[in-house]
Amino acid sequence: MRNRSTHMCLAILLVLGSVTAGSAQTSIEKAKVPRSFLQRVTPKTSSSKEKFAAIGWSKKKTLGLNTAAVVGIPGVDSLVNWSDQFTAPGFDSTGNPQSVWPYTMVGLPPESGRSVTINAPIVPVTLDLLAPDGSVAIYHGHRLSFQANRNIVNNVVRSPIYQPWIYTSGVGQFNDQLMRAQFWNRITRGDDGPNHWHTNVSPVVRHRRRMQIPFGSWFFGVDANDVPEFALVDGNVFGSLLFPPTFPVDNTTPIGAAELAGDITTRDISTFLFNNVYLYDGTPDNCCVLGFHSYDFEPGDASNGNRERRYVMNFGSWIDNGLFAFGFEDITALSHEMSELYADPFVNNETPWWLSVDPVLGTALCQDNLENGDVVEVLPSSNPVYAIALNNRTYHPQNVALFSWFAFEAPSKARLGAYSFPDETTLTALSPSGLPPGCNLKP
Repeated sequence: MRNRSTHMCLAILLVLGSVTAGSAQTSIEKAKVPRSFLQRVTPKTSSSKEKFAAIGWSKKKTLGLNTAAVVGIPGVDSLVNWSDQFTAPGFDSTGNPQSVWPYTMVGLPPESGRSVTINAPIVPVTLDLLAPDGSVAIYHGHRLSFQANRNIVNNVVRSPIYQPWIYTSGVGQFNDQLMRAQFWNRITRGDDGPNHWHTNVSPVVRHRRRMQIPFGSWFFGVDANDVPEFALVDGNVFGSLLFPPTFPVDNTTPIGAAELAGDITTRDISTFLFNNVYLYDGTPDNCCVLGFHSYDFEPGDASNGNRERRYVMNFGSWIDNGLFAFGFEDITALSHEMSELYADPFVNNETPWWLSVDPVLGTALCQDNLENGDVVEVLPSSNPVYAIALNNRTYHPQNVALFSWFAFEAPSKARLGAYSFPDETTLTALSPSGLPPGCNLKP
């Protein structure tokens, strides 16, 4: 009798286990989207002030340290930077008239004629999508785990972000030549000889980190063979799991672990590299954010003179070819975020309100910050990406707006009188000036 009862219990447990596994698989199946899904969405990056991009730097508000940008950024432990200002009529974010606009950028001032090379750690991140029971979800025998593997890392290191190429402004890394092109009038003065002002980065690959997304906060896409190819993640959940949420910092997040291990420092430009991981806001219908730049705030202590620490970073995903429309591939998102990081490392460079409108499709964006990639990413009919053949492959960095476009300078003071880089034909005219907050765009 005891044996029969034992056998019956085992049989019941096996049936229940089979039902549970089947239910879990059904739940996972419901989170699947086809590859064609990404062709229907608008690829974009996140404004540095959006909630999930601001998690790192907004933490300082909890300590009452809501500092504003000033020339020289005193009292801050971070990467090398320089400050200046321009004048142009406009309005601040609340609608008050403003004509003087301070800004801070990476590196040294153009007139210095001095070069700087900034350490640029790359932290590969493996992202796991978790099943209801907390294990890594499995779809038809494939773990839903997306890894920025060695091949992807090598392709990024060998890309124009870190390697020299020939531009109209000279030979160098993408963002070094961007900086030289936009401040061309300030580095070519008189007959004093060549100006050796450069702002370079030196890549170094750090320890791999892991992020796990709880069930209910993700979807995934499959290729033509029904093999998992990309992950869609709730942006707010993603941000909360990327940045360390507490003081003092712990090692439960990729950024926190990298800080504690010394893999990234306040003097660096740090990249957290993912593979085909894209963010949505609330529902997948509000997809897809391909990257953002920000910094993680940590309080100072006696060892650094009690200066607040700013770990300047960007999240970007390697993009498989053909996933998105408009030529967004490989390093498009990474180049976008790195360019914006150079232009606005502390995510507080306000500008007069500007409006960017695609002349064919009518897509539009209105903002009031120095986010040079955002201007172009909404212009799908105007060559948003620039093909560069380098190291036996073709890369697709994004064209970006130059400083003169934000300063409403006519004519442009940049190299060749351009408003965009590296393709000078992407932007040929300024935004309307004197725009109020929101640019009077209809909701």
